[in-house]
Amino acid sequence: MRSAFRNVPLTGVIYVSTEAEKNGFSLESKDWCNLGQGQPETGLLPGSPPRLTHLSISPDSHDYAPVSGVKALREAVAAYYNRRFRQNKKSLYTADNVAISAGGRLAVARAAAALGPVNLGHFLPDYTAYEELLDIFHVFSPIPILLHGEYQYRISIEKLREEVLGRGLSALLFSNPSNPTGTTLQGPALQDWLRTSQELDLTLIIDEFYSHYVWGNTRGPISAAEFVEDVDQDQVLIIDGLTKNWRYPGLRLSWTLGPRTVIDALKSAGSFLDGGASRPIQEAAISLLEDSYVNAESQAIYKVFSEKRDYLLSELTQMGITVESPPEGSFYIWGKLDKLPQKLQGDMNFFRAALEQKVIVVPGRFFDINPGKKRHPRPSRFENHIRFSFGPSRVVLEESCQRLRRILGCV
Repeated sequence: MRSAFRNVPLTGVIYVSTEAEKNGFSLESKDWCNLGQGQPETGLLPGSPPRLTHLSISPDSHDYAPVSGVKALREAVAAYYNRRFRQNKKSLYTADNVAISAGGRLAVARAAAALGPVNLGHFLPDYTAYEELLDIFHVFSPIPILLHGEYQYRISIEKLREEVLGRGLSALLFSNPSNPTGTTLQGPALQDWLRTSQELDLTLIIDEFYSHYVWGNTRGPISAAEFVEDVDQDQVLIIDGLTKNWRYPGLRLSWTLGPRTVIDALKSAGSFLDGGASRPIQEAAISLLEDSYVNAESQAIYKVFSEKRDYLLSELTQMGITVESPPEGSFYIWGKLDKLPQKLQGDMNFFRAALEQKVIVVPGRFFDINPGKKRHPRPSRFENHIRFSFGPSRVVLEESCQRLRRILGCV
């Protein structure tokens, strides 16, 4: 019998986890090393504030939350960004500039559902889950923009302007810091992007889920919110949440900041997509936005994860894995396999060999996102790349490197 349902592909991280499960992996496994994971270690870090251990649920919290989010949390999000990024600015965020969602993917999905019939630019490589998200609504047209390793996966303002005008882009979706390359826009460079976007009437949808993982930056978290001139006029959407920067992936809570008219559109999209995030989790999140908590947590992240970055980067380089652009942000290293023995070149060859050692990595081809499979099938530009995560603990990283050295004949 013919099914009414289409075959829905797995995203990269889910695919590799599913393949690992066929080899005995489970989330409870103690003998596996997951360098494919898209979450940071979630336990207490040296210097980090106490972790949430329980939720207090009042009778009122049994009710639905507003689709746009609990007002107290929206106020707390707006106040946090104003304190940290908009000191001395005339235009400030309010609760009306904030929408709450049940996780980052859903926040992007709401934004995609609210787009009109426009050309939306996205970069290659970029976050694997964007592929299906950019295809399911069939209102806008996703347009790929190729980034190149020889330019450290950067695009100049001049080239960006050329892409926007030449391809007729009305909006641009990107992660900053980037997943998977770790390329990061900050300071004057980020300001130039926002200034240029306003000149070209280009809407920016910026995924800032790794904005507390910025290396070589002692100023702390970054955000495009610092360079928005008018929060209700500038067409800039900023998406963040508890998953990475607060290390609470299990709470599935995110927020979007933008002009009030756009936030209203996201609310309407949420009314048919998801209905709103959990009220008890929203209420628990309010205290996590206090400056003392954010400062302690972001400092702990910087210390622990920068050390893990340096360790894994050194180990992979010694193994002969090429890193075209050491990550400036995120907790990923984008490695190239071109100098490894022939049998380990090719992302799927390396992935399968790592699985035999109970190490999970993500093949590069999954970041060559192709919404709707509209590009003609051919070998991926990234079929000789692997994304390695230093999200796991240092102990797991060290064991992973020992196992990878085995398959490389280095032990």
